[in-house]
Amino acid sequence: MVPLGRRDALKSIGLGGLSLAMAATLGCGKDDEGETTMEPEGAATTMAGPQTYALPDLPYQSLEPVIDDQTLALHHDKHHAGYVKGANAAVEALEKARADGDYAMIKNWERALAFHGSGHVLHTLYWTSMWPGGRGQPSADLAKALDASLGGKDKMLAQFGAATKAVEASGWGVLAWEPVGKRLIVLQAERHQDLTVWGCVPLLVCDVWEHAYYLKYQNKRADYVDAVVGILDWESANKRFAAAMKGE
Repeated sequence: MVPLGRRDALKSIGLGGLSLAMAATLGCGKDDEGETTMEPEGAATTMAGPQTYALPDLPYQSLEPVIDDQTLALHHDKHHAGYVKGANAAVEALEKARADGDYAMIKNWERALAFHGSGHVLHTLYWTSMWPGGRGQPSADLAKALDASLGGKDKMLAQFGAATKAVEASGWGVLAWEPVGKRLIVLQAERHQDLTVWGCVPLLVCDVWEHAYYLKYQNKRADYVDAVVGILDWESANKRFAAAMKGE
């Protein structure tokens, strides 16, 4: 995951500047023994300036039997990689437009940046929203926030599952921290960048684009969502929530 330092990028990507700043902390790095971690590589230099978007490594080898290995590989290596490529292309095109003072294609490239940039952010969150067999439980602070905002973990999961299943066409279900109202909320996102609330910090997401599940589940989206809810990575959600609280 790469931090966004460009003002136009922060304005364009549909999840909003604050969520992108959070998403920039979610890249998978390597520890001293070469193991994948949830800490960003080069975290101390995140304010050094804009960086090229890069495809993060998967933090695990397999999510079988919930998601088949073929879908996982295609989703990460082809679809997510495509959003990374598209976001970089849009940034480069906007750089050229600024240099040339030619904004004839501005609408096209701003839309491309919003779509591909949000796709990159959400997919990076998606990989770290799951763990083989599931992992951990909400931290004490996150559990307290779940109780206060959404009636507890079980009721949140019921709403999260229902909202994700009901996304119109392609999109996402999202559990997010909304800093203005200081509450957790469940959102739907159409495509990657539509129907979001600016400034929200995503904690858990579920991809319901058909390419995420169709090989195994075909048109049974609800079965796929139920399966993903069973392997949520609460340890990663806890870290994102703690970071969001520090940012207030």
